[in-house]
Formats: sequence, C-alpha cells, structure tokens
Amino acid sequence: MIRSVVLFVALSLSFLLAGCGGSTVDTPKPTNVDVGAKPKSITIGMVAKANSNQVFQVARTAGQKTCDDLSKSEGIPIKFEWRTPDQEDPAQQARNIESLASICQGIAVSCSEGETLTGPINAAVGKGVNIMCFDSDSPNSKRMCYFGTDDVDLGKQLVAELIKVMGDKGVVGILAGNQNAPNLQKRVNACRDALKVYPNIKLAGATQGAFYHEETGQGAAAAWGQAQTANPEITGWILVGGWPLFTQGATKALGEPGKVKVVSCDALPEQLGYVRDGSVQVLLSQDLYGWGEQSVKILVDKALHGKNPPSDHVYGKLTRVTKENVEEFAKNWDVWAPKAK
Repeated sequence: MIRSVVLFVALSLSFLLAGCGGSTVDTPKPTNVDVGAKPKSITIGMVAKANSNQVFQVARTAGQKTCDDLSKSEGIPIKFEWRTPDQEDPAQQARNIESLASICQGIAVSCSEGETLTGPINAAVGKGVNIMCFDSDSPNSKRMCYFGTDDVDLGKQLVAELIKVMGDKGVVGILAGNQNAPNLQKRVNACRDALKVYPNIKLAGATQGAFYHEETGQGAAAAWGQAQTANPEITGWILVGGWPLFTQGATKALGEPGKVKVVSCDALPEQLGYVRDGSVQVLLSQDLYGWGEQSVKILVDKALHGKNPPSDHVYGKLTRVTKENVEEFAKNWDVWAPKAK
C-alpha cells in the first residue's frame, strides 16, 4: 500500500513539473528594467585648499555656473556642493571628502597635502564615487585624473620670463607658499633646475632660494617684505603663486617699481594693478576658471555617460600678461567674476 502511495506522489510531481516547464532556463526576463536609465539628478562636489585664497573663488564661480549650464543641456538637475576650509587644513579636507562621498557622484579636490588625502580619496572611490584632482594632485591615490597646470613647465617658464627682464646675473628669491603642497614643490624645484644653467645667478637665503609662508594675501605679503628686507641683495623674484599681489602695497619693501624684477603666477584683478604701475613685469595666468569648468564637465561626463577623461593629466593653458596686453586680458574678468571688476 505504501509503495503505491509513493509511486502515485512521484508520478503526480513529474506531471506537475512537466506542466511548469521543468526548468527556469526559458523563464521570461523582466521587461521594465532600463539598465542605462539617466538618474533623476546628480551632485558634484568641490574641495579646494582654502576659501581665503582668491584663486579658488574663481573655480567656485566656474563650477557653479557649469553645473547650472549642464543642468539645462542634460535635462536633469546637477547640484553643486562647495566644501572648502577657510584656511588650509588637510584634516578638514579629508572630513569634507568623506561627507561629500555620501551625497555626490563626483568630487574634485585640490590637495593641500597629497599623501594625507590619499586614504580619504581611495575610500570615496571604493564607495563608487568618481574623484579627480585639480590644481594640486594626489598622484598615489586612485583618483581618476588631474586637471590643472603642468607645474614643471610653469616653473621653467617663470625662470625664462625673469631672465628676459632681469638678465642672466643677479640674486633670486622664490616666494614658495606651503612647503607641503605637491604642486608648489614641483614649481620650486623646476625653478631651481632651470636656474642652474646661469652661473652668475645665485639663490638667496638658506633654503635654496625658497621662502615659505601661509597662502593668504596678508601672510604672503608680510613674508615677502621680511625676506626682501633681510636679503637686500635680491634683484629678482619668482612668485610660484600670486598670493601677496592680492593685497595693496605688497611691493613696498622692493623700492621703486621695476628696481627689483618680479614675475608671478596668476593674474587676478588685484594683481593687474602691479603690472600697470611697473612693479611686476610678467604674470603667467593659470586656467583658474577651467579648474571649476573643466572639472565639473569631466565628472558629469563620467557620471552620466561613462566617458573617461582624455588623459591621466589634463593641462590647462598659461596666458602671459604684461603691460602690452593687460587691459585686453582684464576683460576676461567680465565673464569669469563680474563682481571682481
């Protein structure tokens, strides 16, 4: 009797499985899943070195405008989050990256200390966030790419411009900013290397010509004045960042305009007056607007279209500003930062 029941159950199950197809291989796939669906919105974050450094305010303006423009062209809201310490603070930058990683699809970072931020950048990448660096890199991290200045090339160009206006002999000082900033160290070392071919040029001070300082206008101006006073033999200055020229009266310790030759990075509106009065002979303007504009475009392209940047290093152009073209160059600020006019 028991064997008959078992046989009946087995036969019933076989018919049931046959009626259901006996296998899941041919089960229809869901048809309502859009694998490549565009998100309803995305958020792009930016973490610069310091709000007190005016160059980053240009990047902020550009980043916000580019997000607004791309929101229209892409047809979805693209939000912009600016999380930058008031003064340089790598630990705060690390915390900002961590907090942004929970709400952003892409983050652009200018690193005060590249090695300090390697861990936080890698952690954010591990969560699926696209990270890139601008202005100052973290080359040992898993960041997607770097956009900014070729710092070695900039250092070489600054030396070439100084030689044009000062000649091939004299004593040179290098105003060098934060000693731990990787981008600035590349510029300083490139300047030193380029000056080695001029045997009649000496580097001032005890640190191979470099004078370090906090990256604020007032702090840099004070350090510059003190360095010139302590080393009156200096006949030429290379500024690897334009910090002191963001303030008024920064060249007072140098004497009459043009007595000591000066070439500098950047060309903010405040700096242009020093070119007009002859205190500064040449400015090399970095692509500050591109820091914001191009960074946002690269991150949005990756987030929405899966498009990778053209290279691991994407370099912005340098623009030479002198008395001859300062007024024409100044018109750029009508677009870049109208309030700065």
